[in-house]
Amino acid sequence: MGLYFTASLTKTSDGRDLARIGFGDPARTSVIVVDAIATLDELGLQGGKAILINGPTAVPVAMAIAHSVGHKYGYVACFDPKIGKYIVVISHDPDARPGDEVSE
Repeated sequence: MGLYFTASLTKTSDGRDLARIGFGDPARTSVIVVDAIATLDELGLQGGKAILINGPTAVPVAMAIAHSVGHKYGYVACFDPKIGKYIVVISHDPDARPGDEVSE
C-alpha cells in the first residue's frame, strides 16, 4: 500500500469494481501521482465492466488514476458527493456515456 495514497478494492452487489481511495501521509502532488499509480498497480486490477472510484484526491491524481484504469474497464465513474451518485467520466461501453449518473 502506498505511503502517500491509499486504495482498497471491493465489489458492488452487481460485480463492478469499487475502489475506495484517499490520502496517506502529506506529500507534494507530484509524489502522490507516482504513489497513486503504484498503489493501484498493487491492487492487481483485472478490468471488467466498470470501476467506481470513491474518495478524496487532487485533480492531477484523479487524472492519473483515470488514465491508468481507463482501458481496463468498460467505463470509469467517480463519486460526486453533491448528488450521492457516480458520474461516468470514461466509457468504452455503449450503454454508459460520459456524464451518466450511476448508483453503487
